[in-house]
Amino acid sequence: MPGEKQPAVKYYVGVDVGSASVRAALVDEFGTVVAHAEKPIQIWEPRPDHYEQSSADIWAACCSVTKEVVRGVNASQIRGLGFDATCSLVVVDKQFQPLAVNSEGQNHRNVIMWMDHRAVSQVQRINATQHRVLNYVGGAMSVEMQPPKLLWIKENLPESWKKVGYFFDLPDFLSWKATGVAARSLCTVVCKWTYTSDRGWDDSFWKMIGLEDLVKDKYEKIGNHVLSPGEAVGKGLTPGAAEDLGLPEGIAVAASLIDAHAGGLGVIGADVKGHNLPCENQPITSRVAMICGTSSCHMGVSETPIFVPGVWGPYFSAMVPGLWLNEGGQSATGKLIDHVVRGHVAFPELEAKASASAHSIYTYLNSHLDLIKKSLPVGFLTVDLHVWPDFHGNRSPLTDLTLKGMVVGLTLSRGLDELALIYLATIQAIALGTRHILEVMQAAGHDITTLFLCGGLSKNPLFVQMHADITGKPVVLSKEVESVLVGAAILGACASGDFASIQEAMAKMGKIGRVVQPNHEHKRFYDKKYEVFLKLVEHQREYRSIMNS
Repeated sequence: MPGEKQPAVKYYVGVDVGSASVRAALVDEFGTVVAHAEKPIQIWEPRPDHYEQSSADIWAACCSVTKEVVRGVNASQIRGLGFDATCSLVVVDKQFQPLAVNSEGQNHRNVIMWMDHRAVSQVQRINATQHRVLNYVGGAMSVEMQPPKLLWIKENLPESWKKVGYFFDLPDFLSWKATGVAARSLCTVVCKWTYTSDRGWDDSFWKMIGLEDLVKDKYEKIGNHVLSPGEAVGKGLTPGAAEDLGLPEGIAVAASLIDAHAGGLGVIGADVKGHNLPCENQPITSRVAMICGTSSCHMGVSETPIFVPGVWGPYFSAMVPGLWLNEGGQSATGKLIDHVVRGHVAFPELEAKASASAHSIYTYLNSHLDLIKKSLPVGFLTVDLHVWPDFHGNRSPLTDLTLKGMVVGLTLSRGLDELALIYLATIQAIALGTRHILEVMQAAGHDITTLFLCGGLSKNPLFVQMHADITGKPVVLSKEVESVLVGAAILGACASGDFASIQEAMAKMGKIGRVVQPNHEHKRFYDKKYEVFLKLVEHQREYRSIMNS
């Protein structure tokens, strides 16, 4: 009615801790990002495959970006707070003070990053046990999960091990900092620690791998209070955390998610009506959410458990309550593209020309490919250039962290054209890796018709089109590019009680922006590229067998 007062808009804060930065967003009840801020965080690499961070540095960055996005907003309209983060391992003592995860004794460096591969021998021993919990991680545990890292600390840092009070997955550390409650999210403990939603912790596993001391105190060090993602933690924001973050004391804080799972939450449940997609009027089990950043994750859900060789899961209620999750992944995607481009001899020329044209280096490379393609489709430029993308090992579906990257088809040319071609071939290799993962998931029982992409790489139109063409599936991009932050805000919205369920919040706050269709005329070319792709790893294993014989 005219003159009737409109209800105030409700807002939720989502905080996302990525590998190299912390981001926050103020998101309204309709899923629109109203304000956004970002701050870099420090990474130490004291030796190859060792990556460390500081929980104090991370929390300070969380506080800085949160204060920025809520500045000037009526505090009574902010209803909830949700965190997501990389699945890095945080180590603190009995007084919750940082504890060194390095031989230098630097206590402020108390986080072993998700991409740290120091625990290779530990994970090999764990996998050799063939314990039943390994059935829920595709048959083999990844070096990026937490049990091998815990075992590495016990074996290599005995002084730190004696002093440990608590081990947190980084998303759970953040909800503890905000609430003072040392609860763990079902997402983190199920996906990275071997907890199961029906049986809890399996004593026999921890005893078998030599970590029986975690069992003795009823798992207090790694968590014996587990909440579902989006469930309210404790009594909300403590006075100290409220002051740090610039938020009202007592607002709802949600049990957190791993960053990739938050991205999945932000996109996979969106309403697709009117876009002529094969997943319309189908359950969300026909969708895969792909979160593409430094690394990539492929999230597929099912109503019953599906065991996929080389793909993590099935995990019950780890992302969407009531559904089983399988999680494929590639350990280096954005990081690999960056590595290939910046390491090329023509990179200084690229950087100068991109700067002069006021474009990013990747926008410039995409334009340059359009210039050199002549009458060919862009993708066909790599007919003689092929990349195997496992420069940091293979997470899925081969679960072989010893695999190395390969490039076939190099010449003596050193110019910008060659840089553009190796960039294109690398993107295609990542998309071919996605096709490999999807085919294994489908062979095991998933019925996947549509990809939903989010994360930094989804902003690159070449990356998106190659994924559509190479997989043969339409790609849905969300209206909000920052889908991971929307996912974190959805958690806060659920914790506030404003939505009856995560599914309701996903449908209302997840919005479709654009659909990219595959070019089916290119299918024959990409089928051949895929055949070559699979031959590359065969050849790598063959020559390794020769050298090791």
